[in-house]
Amino acid sequence: MSSLPRPLVAAFGLACAAGLSASTVSAASPTQQEVLEAVSKQEQPFLDTLETLVNIDSGTGDTQGLRAVEELLKERLRELGAEVETRPAPKFGGNTVVGTLEGSGDRAIMLMIHYDTVFEEGEAEKRGFRTEDGRAYGPGVADAKGGVAMILYTLEALKALDFDDYGKLTVVFNPDEEKGSLGSRDVIGELAADQDAVLVYEPSFSPDGADAVTVVTKGINYVFLDVTGRSSHAGSAPEKGRNAVMELSHQLLQLDELGDADKKTTLNWTIVEGGSKRNVIPENARAEGDMRYFAPGEYERVMNEAQEITKNKLIDDTQVEFRIEKGRPPMPDNPQTQALAEQAKQIYQELDRDLKAVEIGGGTDAAYAYNPDAAKPAVLESLGVVGGNAHSPDEYAELESIVPRLYLSTRMVMALSDSSKSSEPESTDR
Repeated sequence: MSSLPRPLVAAFGLACAAGLSASTVSAASPTQQEVLEAVSKQEQPFLDTLETLVNIDSGTGDTQGLRAVEELLKERLRELGAEVETRPAPKFGGNTVVGTLEGSGDRAIMLMIHYDTVFEEGEAEKRGFRTEDGRAYGPGVADAKGGVAMILYTLEALKALDFDDYGKLTVVFNPDEEKGSLGSRDVIGELAADQDAVLVYEPSFSPDGADAVTVVTKGINYVFLDVTGRSSHAGSAPEKGRNAVMELSHQLLQLDELGDADKKTTLNWTIVEGGSKRNVIPENARAEGDMRYFAPGEYERVMNEAQEITKNKLIDDTQVEFRIEKGRPPMPDNPQTQALAEQAKQIYQELDRDLKAVEIGGGTDAAYAYNPDAAKPAVLESLGVVGGNAHSPDEYAELESIVPRLYLSTRMVMALSDSSKSSEPESTDR
């Protein structure tokens, strides 16, 4: 890094933005330079841990790999002084690891990320962790093994700084995010309900590659289309059949306009299946798709419109069924999250760096943590590493982002901690 952090700007405004009261900075508070030095010392251990994590296959449902990562996480959390428990995530196997650290203050803060990936068993052996041209590569290196390491080394930095002004730190590592967190979402919601703030460590994958945090996420639904026709011999009696594949194709073309660009709702058909043999008119055909949305009422709109559209059939005597399976909800725009984003921007400016607050089309566990009815807790997403090419063999993490993002994460915990103590570090330029 080219420069030491500059003095904190508008400390009172920052404290108020996060819901904290103004207070006198304690003489014992770590300075900005001390925080920077502490996180800088974590860079190589961070990379060593990231290499270990990436080189363990832990795709959702990979029981053996998930267990190996789970044991590593439990051991590291205990070494950091945390009380550790596990909660089963039965849908896809694996356990949600929950660690808690008691501090001297009264603010409750939760740090969370998943430790499963989208990659199949054998990927780690085929293309293990490597660094090249300022980037780290490997299955799940950014999404979200980098986020796991970011949480661990935020705790290491706080320990090195002897900082415990928080009331309770809760750490949550779940094993099933890539399949919708169906086994861990209730635990996330339960734990988040008691928090003042929740920080989520998905990577920063902003569209223009900028350093960013996320303030709004889309919801995810899964759409299904099933057609039943009638089989017959394709050569000698095709007229006796009712071709389910043809009807499915007709319906897919009709349903192609269910998205809404103005509302940023997308619906894309991604799986199509039908037929069994070349000489048999297919009796069954099906399709699955991915729906993303910001507006809560989009489920009802899409369902109602699809029910009307599918009444128009190409082939008589076929049955058509459209349904939607609800997945992860959206995390809507809200003042609590916006306040945390402003706080993060101010902290990043201490390093003379700019930070964007963005909306993303992907859904994340941040939505399970935020309760829109109660308008709490304050939730901020994408505090992990900066990276790109998620879910592909070319997924990467920017090495240069490790120290600044560790600084941001560590300072966010400090700023959100007990308001009766220091929420801001002393400037090095006083």
